[in-house]
Amino acid sequence: MVWMQKWRNNRLFSPFVIELLIIMFVVEFVKGALLLTILPVYMKTTLGASTFIIGWTLAAQYIGDNVLRTPVGWIIDKLGYRTTMLTGVLLTFVSVILIATTTQYMWMILGCALLGFGTAPLWPCVITGTTEVAGDEGKATIMSVVYMAWLSGVGLGPVAINFFVGENNYSTGFRLLIGCMTVVVLVALMLPRKSGVIRTDGEGGAEKDLVSNRAAAKPLWERIKTYLSEVRRSMSVSPLLFPAMFLQTFALGILTPILTLYAKEILKLTSFQYSMFLIAGGAVTVVFLVPMGKLVDRLGIRPFLVVGCLLSAAALLLFTFAKTMLLLYVLVAVLGAGYAFLIPSWNALIASAIPPEKRGAVWGFFLTIEGLGMIIGPIVSGKLWDVYGYHTPFLMSGLVLVVLLVLQMFISIPKKGMVR
Repeated sequence: MVWMQKWRNNRLFSPFVIELLIIMFVVEFVKGALLLTILPVYMKTTLGASTFIIGWTLAAQYIGDNVLRTPVGWIIDKLGYRTTMLTGVLLTFVSVILIATTTQYMWMILGCALLGFGTAPLWPCVITGTTEVAGDEGKATIMSVVYMAWLSGVGLGPVAINFFVGENNYSTGFRLLIGCMTVVVLVALMLPRKSGVIRTDGEGGAEKDLVSNRAAAKPLWERIKTYLSEVRRSMSVSPLLFPAMFLQTFALGILTPILTLYAKEILKLTSFQYSMFLIAGGAVTVVFLVPMGKLVDRLGIRPFLVVGCLLSAAALLLFTFAKTMLLLYVLVAVLGAGYAFLIPSWNALIASAIPPEKRGAVWGFFLTIEGLGMIIGPIVSGKLWDVYGYHTPFLMSGLVLVVLLVLQMFISIPKKGMVR
């Protein structure tokens, strides 16, 4: 049939693209299962680690990711996207094995750092490969497909792993994750060989390659100075935007090591109940995320940013004082709705501050600042839990969002939507 022939000829469904999407989905599944569900409780109950140590362990993953976040483009230029992808996948595989087999805190921290190093190149490699295959006319479509693979892995990992872990049966969960990474390595080995990075620049690519090669010949310190000066010239934004970027991810980072601990240690939820807990918040976020994004483009950023901060802060400030499971589920749903408002409006705010011709350089700088919040948040959270009790991290996260609410009032925002 004609439609079947068109499907077969569609580059978006080529084996190469499917391989990249499988890698994206499975790696994010493993990462989400480890960081959000397994490690916090496993280290607390089985290894006897303090919450502060758990915070440092999870922060190590974000440190590893953040170290490579800015130079990852240069690494891809040097090694090519296939070699970079395979190296990242192998590092991730080794990190999962290390985490699953060690009982020493330092090795656990090293394993999480390797996880960060391994997953840092994943996103740019997948984007580079898929958009090159899709071409200019298919970029929007392939980006939607990549986001679906990413969100599916991130969302399903923490939920699905609960059904394998059960009540402290971590060996089964670790075996599943090692099996998943074995599949990913085999898929990565099937990727086609490329002599260098795939360019998506269109016309003028050769000239850009020449400029890139000349820049790469400079000493490292000179390249850093050139990069920072380019970022500085490219931006004319409020200085308040930088602490706001840090606070936004800092509030989320605080929750990373203690959300599962609170559910399992304080609320005494079973693995099934905790999965339903995650679904209650995640489903609300997923359902409202796309409509909220469209409304932000149509009506403007500020109203959704304000509502998102208010809902999220209120849910977190009240969370540990709820006395019934029904109220807890309501607060989780409110938190999910708050982030459905907050995520698209915040991304629109950040995008509006970046000149289109300098998106690569400035995005790397912004992501580095945001990454610092995800590094420091878990460390602070663990210390607060150990010293002041389980209420304090949730209260701190809520108060940080209140500060962000006030701070964004003094940041200039375009009247409508994103500046593209």
